[in-house]
Amino acid sequence: MKVRENKLKAIIDWSENNKDIRAVLLTSSLVNPLAPVDEFSDLDIELVFEDNTKYISDNNWISNFGSPIAMIEEDETYFDYKHAMKMVLYDDYVKVDFKLYSKKKFLEEVQQNELCEDWDIGYKVLTDKDSLTQNMKKPTYQVSIIKKPTEQKFKQVLNDFWWDTIYVAKSLARDELFYAKFSSENNIRTDYLMPLIEWYIANQHDWKITTNKFGRLFKKYLTTEMWQKVEKTFSGSNINDNWNALFAMADLVTEIGNELSKKMDYEYPTKLETDIRTYLNLLKNKKKQLRTHNKGLA
Repeated sequence: MKVRENKLKAIIDWSENNKDIRAVLLTSSLVNPLAPVDEFSDLDIELVFEDNTKYISDNNWISNFGSPIAMIEEDETYFDYKHAMKMVLYDDYVKVDFKLYSKKKFLEEVQQNELCEDWDIGYKVLTDKDSLTQNMKKPTYQVSIIKKPTEQKFKQVLNDFWWDTIYVAKSLARDELFYAKFSSENNIRTDYLMPLIEWYIANQHDWKITTNKFGRLFKKYLTTEMWQKVEKTFSGSNINDNWNALFAMADLVTEIGNELSKKMDYEYPTKLETDIRTYLNLLKNKKKQLRTHNKGLA
């Protein structure tokens, strides 16, 4: 992407001519051989300053690389970071995430026993005026590789999945769409369904694969048939469609969970599933019976 390359060059040129900057690194997907890269990929830039204070408080320097149209800022107290953040979207629609390190904090990070996750994903040194990066460990690119769960973790995810389906079903029975969506999308999909699909894919690739964050590469690694089953777990605003999506989730977890149980020699909670499914069907049928009864009174 030419516009992104030009912006990167502008950042490097500015940094090399700025005596306050001692090192510059490019990180994340653009320097990770396992990551998908396309025209929408961001620039992730780490700037190491002798003193980053004025660059945190004064944002005028950001306009050296174009006209910003939106920005999010996080200082060093945010999540107890060792750096500040300036995430900038420019009017050419290139997004640049700047990390602003002080030289002192950067060297503290370099001296840690293990490479931090952001660097282990991948990094490339663009400028280093003081040899600050000479002792940095090489990235392994393994931080995003899906790890085989313990039996305890596997059982916990399945137990929590079946437990939380109750909240979705109750919300649908009450016609409480917002809470149903919160429970199904924020909890069930993110915390339980997503890791199960990750494990399912990783198991088929000898636990040497990444699907990137939040299932970005699920469609790439699932069969067409399995992807169609995943698609059925998504729904709009219609309550009946949400019931169908809930049971599609249940069916998918049953299939994936049982296959993983056999492959990993872990126990699957069959009785729990049976009992919960009975309750889900009861809630769904009660709602259906109530609607039929109300129509009869109309």
